[in-house]
Amino acid sequence: MKGQMKAGVETLLGDPKPAIRSLAWPVMVGMLLQTIYNLTDAFWVAGIGADALAAVGFFFPFFFAVFGFANGMGVGVGAAVSRHIGMRDHEGANNVATHTAVLVLLFSIIITIAGLSVTGSFGKILGDTPVTAMAAGYAQIIFLGTFFILFLAIGSALLRGEGDAKRTMYVMLVSSLVNIILDPVFIYGLGLGVEGAAWATVVAFITACIPMFWWIFVKRDTHVQLDFAGFSFSRPITWEILKVGIPASFQHVSMAMTTFALNLIILIVATTDGVAIFSTGWRVVSIGITPLIAISTAVVSVCGAAYGAGLIRKAEEGHLYAIRLGVIISLFVTVSVYLCAPYIAQVFTYSEGAAHLYPGLVSFLQTVCLFFPAVSFGIFSASLLQGFGRGFDSLVITVIRTIVMTVISCYLLAVTFGWGIMGIWWGLVIGNSVGAGIGYVWARFYTKKLIRETGLLEESV
Repeated sequence: MKGQMKAGVETLLGDPKPAIRSLAWPVMVGMLLQTIYNLTDAFWVAGIGADALAAVGFFFPFFFAVFGFANGMGVGVGAAVSRHIGMRDHEGANNVATHTAVLVLLFSIIITIAGLSVTGSFGKILGDTPVTAMAAGYAQIIFLGTFFILFLAIGSALLRGEGDAKRTMYVMLVSSLVNIILDPVFIYGLGLGVEGAAWATVVAFITACIPMFWWIFVKRDTHVQLDFAGFSFSRPITWEILKVGIPASFQHVSMAMTTFALNLIILIVATTDGVAIFSTGWRVVSIGITPLIAISTAVVSVCGAAYGAGLIRKAEEGHLYAIRLGVIISLFVTVSVYLCAPYIAQVFTYSEGAAHLYPGLVSFLQTVCLFFPAVSFGIFSASLLQGFGRGFDSLVITVIRTIVMTVISCYLLAVTFGWGIMGIWWGLVIGNSVGAGIGYVWARFYTKKLIRETGLLEESV
């Protein structure tokens, strides 16, 4: 395994093109498996009825916020580890990992307490309906599993940060398979309904944490090592993690806030059926952008290592290559989703209680898939900036894309111009596309600025 660790680090520090491909494909496979689990979860929940889909859909922004916070902190950790590896600072990378373990415990306690206190307010938004009780029960169980969600996400980020993406694929495989198996057992076999889906998710996370714990704390065969002997908090190291991790977390939170805002706009122009269509359709959309998210994790690590080594043009090469690769993949996915939308929609509307959602779900899929090609420009630009340690810049361009451009576009088209729910779907396309373009320009401007500064520094030496 030590040989593989060395190979992973060498890949990270080598040619950015094969490095991005090598780090991206295991994450891509793992995320596709997780996406299949999400679709399977929606399939089994759909059998309960439209209210169950709406309940899970209503809680989705909150779950996405927790999961997003975990992944955001993982981005901060992975970027910091990659930069230290680029600087050949092994001790610094170890210190980052040790501080991360303490932060995981601290944040998991805070999020669990805050999350459980929020569930009581669901009735104020949804009213006294069956959806309220289902959403609250589902939420309480997920929040109890916060520690395992954070541990798995950040442990995976540590491995990716040192170039070991394959083992992250293995834990994602375990999590997905356990969830797929347990969903029908808990939902129908044990008669737990929507809460069964939540328990299946938590148990799957716990199961996947077991090999991660073994590698990091027992076998200790990772390149980066945790050492708690004589541990004391270092403000510079903590800030190095948080200056990217907190903005990256807020990026995910901003996307969760966008989803919540869109749910509210949907309720203005439609009913809870619209929420069910949106939440179910977005699970399908997540398949379309999964390869891009996987590539983005590789961009953070590869460009972070290049930045740590002072090789800005190498980071630029990796950024532009990732965009070209992402556009090619997303064009193929767009055509596939558009043509297969009627068949995909049938999978989630097979029950009598959900059959009436079919036409709306087809329209959603055939409209929203049109923004896929533009995603690469925005998401990889944000990842480049994260690798550079510019977490706030990455946050700003994400907020512009999600909260500013997307929410405003959806509201204007759906409410102000009276397009109804189709205005929301088209607002998603327009807002995400324009926001991605802004992010790309921002990243290119900053990269060119670094290249000029590096050139001047080299001339003065």
